[in-house]
Amino acid sequence: MTHTIDPRAAYAVARQTLVDEIREHGHAVTGSWVGKQVLVLNTTGAKSGELRSSPLAYSRDGDRYVIVASKGGAPSHPDWFRNLVANPEATIELDRRRIKVRASVADEPERARLYAQHEALHTMFRDYPSKTTRVIPVVTLAPVD
Repeated sequence: MTHTIDPRAAYAVARQTLVDEIREHGHAVTGSWVGKQVLVLNTTGAKSGELRSSPLAYSRDGDRYVIVASKGGAPSHPDWFRNLVANPEATIELDRRRIKVRASVADEPERARLYAQHEALHTMFRDYPSKTTRVIPVVTLAPVD
C-alpha cells in the first residue's frame, strides 16, 4: 500500500515545529533554518481577530526588524501581511524574548534598499521577484515601549 503525504499538512507540521523551537530555544535547532535569522511574528487576524503566529526570515536595519512579504514569489500577499496592514501593532519572538512592535510598509526607494539588504542575508529571496508580477512589500517592525 502506498502512502502519500499531504504537502499542506507536512508544511503545517514543519512550520509549527519551527515556531516551537524559536519559542523554546530562541532560534531554530533543526531543519533548513538552523543558523539563519528567523523570528515568530504574532499578528491579529484581519478578518478573524484571532492571534496568528508566523515564522519569518528577518534582517535588521538599525533598531528595526525587517521582514519581506514574498510568499515565495506567489501572486498574492501572505496572510500575515494583510493582518499587519489592518492591525500594525504586533509582537515578535526571538532570542527567548517577546518584543512589542509597530509595523510600517516601506515605500521606494527604502523598499528596494531593504529588500537588497535582506536578500544578501537570505539568498533564497533573490529569485522571488522574478516569480511574480507584484511588487513584493517590505515591512519594518519598530520596537515600541
